[in-house]
Amino acid sequence: MSIACDWRMARRDFLQGTAMAAVTLGFSSPAGAEDRPATHNMLVFGDQTVFFSHLPMFHGLNESGTDFVSPHRFQVILQAALTAEQMAAYVKDRQAHPDTRFYTLGPERFVLTRLFEPKTGPQTAEFTATVFRGHLEAQPNHPVRGLEQVKIKIGRAVKGRKFDPRATKPDALDYLLFGRGSERFLAHAISAPPDFDHVLSVSVSPNPTDRDLEQEVHVSIPDRKNVAAQRLREGQRVDAMMRVGSGAPTKVQLEVGKRIYFEEGELIVPPTFDPTAEENKD
Repeated sequence: MSIACDWRMARRDFLQGTAMAAVTLGFSSPAGAEDRPATHNMLVFGDQTVFFSHLPMFHGLNESGTDFVSPHRFQVILQAALTAEQMAAYVKDRQAHPDTRFYTLGPERFVLTRLFEPKTGPQTAEFTATVFRGHLEAQPNHPVRGLEQVKIKIGRAVKGRKFDPRATKPDALDYLLFGRGSERFLAHAISAPPDFDHVLSVSVSPNPTDRDLEQEVHVSIPDRKNVAAQRLREGQRVDAMMRVGSGAPTKVQLEVGKRIYFEEGELIVPPTFDPTAEENKD
């Protein structure tokens, strides 16, 4: 059995357990109430600057239909602030394993919203976690030496949002653009099921500055529907509209780089833990 299948099976078992726990324990909290601490695994990527992307899930609705019941009903993207020693350990492992598309983070249990609320000063700026090469739920998994059970600081929250069952999904394919230095990334803007999680590297012309990227930046592709089958693919050149903060949209061209991560089945309601037809295309 392949490693991909191994981690798929482990992830299915893991998420079935957490989804059932969400229903049983009531992670979908009353308005204004804080969620209970939970384990929020994250994608890890970036060469010069490290970013984390929370692995999301809808699962289903509460009795009133006002909230999704999963504790993972959030899209959260974070810019890490690794120490020099932590960054060195990460870079060394990446250089030794150049074919690894992504790393993952297994943190201690914590309340996810504390990483991005309030916006003026989040309540949590660090947590203890282990970084794994590839997917942490693969068997066996591969902790990165020097990044096992370490304190990791968060530089800033790029995006932090709870999914709203009443939200309207954009018609056009929509991504969040972020990065630092010479690196730029796109993450599909997740809104409502069925949806998909998609992270990839990109070059943008004209290129937004790091200061621009301190705001929320959206890139939409007007001639593509907001569905997984029309997602961006490696090597494509695409005309798009970029909106920085509340500014007016401007035309840009995207040169799509490496696919880092793609997940569709876990963002369907009810979720499926077997590869979808779209996932098999990758």
